[in-house]
Amino acid sequence: MEATLRWVLITAIAPVAWGTNYYVTHACLPADTPLYGAAIRALPAGLLLLAVRRERPRGSWWWKAAVLGVLNMGGFFALVYVAAQLLPTSTASTVMAASPVAMMLIAWALVAERPGLLPLLGAAAGIAGVCLMLLTGSVSVDARGVLASVAAMLMSSLGYVLAKRWGAGADVLASTSWQLIAGGLLLLPLAVVVEGAPPALDGPAVLGFGYVSVVATAVAFAAWFTGLRHLPAATVGLVGLLNPVTGVLLGTLIAGEPFTLRQMCGLVLVLGGILLGRPAARRSAGRTDRGRPADRRPAVDRTPVAGECPTGAGCHPGPGGAPGSSPAG
Repeated sequence: MEATLRWVLITAIAPVAWGTNYYVTHACLPADTPLYGAAIRALPAGLLLLAVRRERPRGSWWWKAAVLGVLNMGGFFALVYVAAQLLPTSTASTVMAASPVAMMLIAWALVAERPGLLPLLGAAAGIAGVCLMLLTGSVSVDARGVLASVAAMLMSSLGYVLAKRWGAGADVLASTSWQLIAGGLLLLPLAVVVEGAPPALDGPAVLGFGYVSVVATAVAFAAWFTGLRHLPAATVGLVGLLNPVTGVLLGTLIAGEPFTLRQMCGLVLVLGGILLGRPAARRSAGRTDRGRPADRRPAVDRTPVAGECPTGAGCHPGPGGAPGSSPAG
């Protein structure tokens, strides 16, 4: 139980950091440059992790890093940047509430992780809680931002499950750095063609990109992929509901948005859904899979000793006194 809780808490670092990313992007980073914004976010983070874990891709990881770099980093970052610029801080993360269901279904199809009843109930409770917190109808919504959020959610859900499927045996920090670098490098030429010259950055933008790249990307994705190694994808998706919760709390504490009783009930539902969907603690080692007490009799050492038949079946010595020969007929 303690180990599972530890991995859940480590994984939670990621959605909390991503929830702050919406506010920082909206308040500090230049608008209308999502491709440059995504590249500037990805490349420094990838190089930082590569400096920590000096390991380059081998074999199939060259093309896997490129695929995951587009799904989890490059394309995802650009879409999130668009959503953060077009939508209010709290609303920008609303669609991500559907990610637990998307991850459960994709994990079921790709890695045979059939979702259980409790994770499904937890996802339903979490999504209901996010709807209570965010869908108040009092804020106008830009359809382009919503479409960007939907695309980002579906793209990242597929990418995370593929990362879980392909990640066995690869170092977490190393594989994360490969994805970040690949995503950033693929974005740069596209940014030059579509957006022209890089944007001019003032002091707040430099600090904002520093926070987004180091905390909301390098640290967050290292924690997220570590969680994917140790927890079912359904559970990781539920922990991801902390993303919109963080967005709402930031809007309340920093932007002065009201925090109503309805939102409080939604927050309780989200946290309850996360707890409900956690993997069950390992059953006692003293029980078998069918629930019966395990045989606790001490194992018997059957290592043969000198002069004893290995089978213990009363055999006779063979030529030269070696055990194991059957008696002459």
